[in-house]
Amino acid sequence: MSTTQSERLRELLEPLVSSQGLDLEEVEVDSVGRKRVLRVVVDSDTGADLDQIADVSRALSAKLDETDAMGEGEYTLEVGTPGAERELKEHRHYVRATDRLVKFQLSDDSELIARILTVDDSGVDVEVPGVKGRKPTAKRLAFEDITKARVQVEFNRKSKPDDQHEQDEQEALEENAEEA
Repeated sequence: MSTTQSERLRELLEPLVSSQGLDLEEVEVDSVGRKRVLRVVVDSDTGADLDQIADVSRALSAKLDETDAMGEGEYTLEVGTPGAERELKEHRHYVRATDRLVKFQLSDDSELIARILTVDDSGVDVEVPGVKGRKPTAKRLAFEDITKARVQVEFNRKSKPDDQHEQDEQEALEENAEEA
């Protein structure tokens, strides 16, 4: 896809996505055989639910049908949200990844896996997990030192103390219900 087509599509679609309370994260056109696929990725600070995705998909489809932005020929429109292991490129992506585990590639060619604690205009404060029984350590990363960052999927994250307290209360309620 040419840069000009990408820019035209972004300019065309961004106001519609914004009017739905979402951010336009990505616009990509791929050729699959003889057909083309237009992938649009949207998100917001609170995430996007299926109803929002459906609404924005209908709005984008209608707008694309009334313009020639995709040219002649068939194409498929796919609207979705960023994947679980999304790459962090913009400030808002880092804010949305607060409390998530992230793999950072740094400008000194090193890698670091750490949890984002806070984000400000100049960088992120992270917690590096302890290894072999050691306590986690805090570290500051400036945005200028980060060359790439990607959210990591966690399958067995230990609960926070507040979550553990709520979990204990729930288990106690369930035990009391069983005894009654």
